[in-house]
Amino acid sequence: MTNNELYAFIVGMYIARVPNRKSRPAILLRESYREGGKVCTRTIANLTNWAPERIVAMERLVKGEFDDWSGEMTSGEIFGVLFALKQLADQVGITRVLGSAAESKLNLFLILARIAHGGSRLSAVRWAKQHTVADVLGVETFDEDDLYAALDWLASQQERIERELYQAYVKEQGQPPVLVLYDVTSSYFEGECNELGQYGYNRDGKRGKQQIVIGLLTAEDGEPLAVRVFEGNTADPTTVASQITILKEQFGIAEVVMVGDRGMIKAKGKAALSAEGFRYITALTDAQIRTFLKEGVLQTDLFDAHLCEVEHDDKRLIVRRNETVRVREGRRREDKLAQLQAQGRRT
Repeated sequence: MTNNELYAFIVGMYIARVPNRKSRPAILLRESYREGGKVCTRTIANLTNWAPERIVAMERLVKGEFDDWSGEMTSGEIFGVLFALKQLADQVGITRVLGSAAESKLNLFLILARIAHGGSRLSAVRWAKQHTVADVLGVETFDEDDLYAALDWLASQQERIERELYQAYVKEQGQPPVLVLYDVTSSYFEGECNELGQYGYNRDGKRGKQQIVIGLLTAEDGEPLAVRVFEGNTADPTTVASQITILKEQFGIAEVVMVGDRGMIKAKGKAALSAEGFRYITALTDAQIRTFLKEGVLQTDLFDAHLCEVEHDDKRLIVRRNETVRVREGRRREDKLAQLQAQGRRT
């Protein structure tokens, strides 16, 4: 933002002191603007809990008293980062669903610090000393133990928070989701003291590292609905049952289509989904495709550039040639043939 843009932003702002019955007046940072020829006002921030000298400084700033100031520049606590992120958290409903408990403010800080800083709990404590956490979030002195305690509280509130966010999403969309997307990933640890840490299939290629498995359930547009953490040796298909429970019991969904990859939705998952009246979309494995070709359910000429549909055992099989895979597999065969030919010449 240039100096001229900053001045244009501030010039329409002012400090308002609003009587509050027997309590002290509310001190608000407000902005005036025109809409359709009418002068309107909106509140930018509540400054009631600010230190008096900071309120005076802000009041002088919006009045333009510092416009020609050319004194020595000093660096104090940073205000803008947390303030901007706090406004976004308010808009998307994070502040609302966290509630008003003391732990909720620390968890809000952790969320905002994760976005702006991305470090550990200990580094977040150090980072907070450089920012106006008390003024923006109303959080006083805290250490990493307080943050871990706040996370314990957050874990106990997870289902409530997910349920409230889901209800807000349904209200905004006007209906429950028709499709839900589900997939898992994993995260490994350098240490060994984690309740869910186990040795399993490591997607990061880190051998000898314990890990956890994380399952994410989203709506069709990618809106997160729920997340669950499993022991690190949990197989992907066995996590599907917990997602069915979330959809049916936590969100009260009676009918939906779950989309998952071929390694996720297998025989047990398909049976569990069908038992609850849910449908699913997944991909056929190579072995299944070969079996269907052998049995005559599918024919090779169906794998064309256009979509083809075949009904089999009350299921719809949608087939199409994937040009990218065709080219890749062709090159792989050529490479193998070249290696065999080179080996034959050497012998």
